[in-house]
Amino acid sequence: MRLPATLIWAAVFIPEVVAEYGMAHFSEKDKSKGKDYCIFFNSQWARLPQDLGKASRLQLHDLTTSVLCLPSDVPEGGFPNQIPMVMRGNCTFYEKVRLAQINGARGLLIVSRDRLAPPAGNKSQYEEIDIPVALLSYADMVDISKTFGDGRLVAMYAPNEPVVDYNMVIIFIMAVGTVAVGGYWAGSRDRKKRYMKHKRDDGAEKQDEETVDVTPIMICVFVVMCCSMLVLLYYFYDSLAIWVIGIFCLASSVGLYSCLWPFVRRIPRCNCRVPENNLPYLHKRPEIRMLLLSAFCIGVSVTWMVFRNEDQWAWVLQDTLGIAFCLYMLKTVRLPTFKACTLLLSVLFIYDVFFVFITPFFTKSGESIMVEVAAGPSDSSTHEKLPMVLKVPRLNSSPQALCDRPFSLLGFGDVLVPGLLVAYCHRFDILTQSSRIYFVACTVAYGFGLLITFVALALMQMGQPALLYLVPCTLLTSLAVALWRRELPQFWTGSGLVVNTSLI
Repeated sequence: MRLPATLIWAAVFIPEVVAEYGMAHFSEKDKSKGKDYCIFFNSQWARLPQDLGKASRLQLHDLTTSVLCLPSDVPEGGFPNQIPMVMRGNCTFYEKVRLAQINGARGLLIVSRDRLAPPAGNKSQYEEIDIPVALLSYADMVDISKTFGDGRLVAMYAPNEPVVDYNMVIIFIMAVGTVAVGGYWAGSRDRKKRYMKHKRDDGAEKQDEETVDVTPIMICVFVVMCCSMLVLLYYFYDSLAIWVIGIFCLASSVGLYSCLWPFVRRIPRCNCRVPENNLPYLHKRPEIRMLLLSAFCIGVSVTWMVFRNEDQWAWVLQDTLGIAFCLYMLKTVRLPTFKACTLLLSVLFIYDVFFVFITPFFTKSGESIMVEVAAGPSDSSTHEKLPMVLKVPRLNSSPQALCDRPFSLLGFGDVLVPGLLVAYCHRFDILTQSSRIYFVACTVAYGFGLLITFVALALMQMGQPALLYLVPCTLLTSLAVALWRRELPQFWTGSGLVVNTSLI
C-alpha cells in the first residue's frame, strides 16, 4: 500500500563512496545505432559527461579472460586510446585502473558476476587516477558479445535523472479514474438495490449477497493480516511470491468477469443456455455467454501469468486485471459509516508510515520492509515481482530506469482504501439527494493528494507512503463538506444507510 516502488529512487549508502548509475553506449564502427547498458561508477575517480554527444566513442578492448591485476596481464602495446573490459576479482579496483591508466587506457569497464558495488578507493588514489572506472554486469557482457562484432565502440556517460517522469500522468489517470468509476458504480448499485427493494424484487436479495459490510472487528483482523503477510513476505519472499501471483490470477479473473458482465448481458438475442445435463456446475443450465465470458477472463489472467516477465507489454494486462480487481472490490466491500471509514483509513495510515519510514531502522539492509517486498528483494533467487500494483514503464531515458527501476508503481491499497471512502460518499449523496457533492469533493481530494505524493517524491528523492497524503486529503475534505452542510451527525453514522441495508 505504498506509492509505488518505481517511483522509489534507491540510493546506496556506503561510507566515503559515491555510487552512481550511468550508461555505456555500445555500437559498431560506421553504424550510428547502438544499445545502452547499465554501469555502476564512482565519480571520485573521474566524472562522466552528461550527454552522449559529448562522450568519446572509443575502441573496446575485450580482456574478459583476464582480471588485470599484474603487468603480465597487459597485452603487448597496452590500451592506447581504448577502454579495456576485464573481469572483477583477485585485486583492488585501484590496482586494475592504475594498470589500465599507465598503459594508455581512457577508461575501464570491470565485469562483475556478483551484485554491482561502487568501485571504491581512498583520497590519494582518487587524486592519482583521472580515467573513469565502472562496473558492468556479467549478463550484460554476454549480451554485448552476442550483439556486437569485434569492432565494438563504447561511450560512457551519466545523464541527469529527470525530476518527474511523464508516466506519472498515466498512473494518475488510472488511479483517479478507478476511484471515480468504482465509487460511482458502488453508489449506483446501492441505489438500484433500494429500488428493487421498493419493488419487492427477489433479484435484490441475490445482489445483496455479493456485498460485504465492514465492521470494526473485520478492520482489526484485516490490518493484523496485512502486517503478518508483509513480514512473512519479507522473510520468505521466494516461497510465497508464486502463491501471491496465483491468488492474483484467480481474484483478477473474477474481477474482470464482474466488470464485463453488465455489458455482455446487454447483448440482445444471446441468452442461449446449456442443454439439460447432470454435470457439476452445469446442471443449473447457465447461459452460454456466461461460460464464454468466464473462459475469456481466465484466458486473459493465464496469459498474463505465463508472460508476466515480458516487460514490453505484460504490464498492460497486469494493469487491466488490477483495475478490474479494484473495481470489483469497491462495489463489493462496503463501509457502512463514516466512523468505519475513519477507523480503516487511520489504521492503514499508521501501517503505511510504519512499514515505509520506521522499519528501515530494524532491517539489516536499511531498506524499508514495504519497499523490499513491493519492488522485490535484490537477493531473490526467483526474481519474481508481486503483481499487486499498477505499473507503467518509465518514459524518460535515464540510468535509474535502465539499471534499477524501469517501472513506476502504485499499490492497489493506495487505490482501494481511499476508494472505499469515495464509494461511501456517493452512497450518502444518494441517501441525502445532495447532487453528488460528497462524491465529487472526495474524488477531487484524492487526485490532489496523489499530486502531493508525486511532488513529495520528486523533492525528497525517496519512497513515499502514499496514504500519508491521501488519507488526510480525503478524510478532512469529506469532514469539511459534512460540517459545511451541517450533516456531520448523519454523515458520521451513515444516517439511514445502516438501517436500510440491514433490512434489504
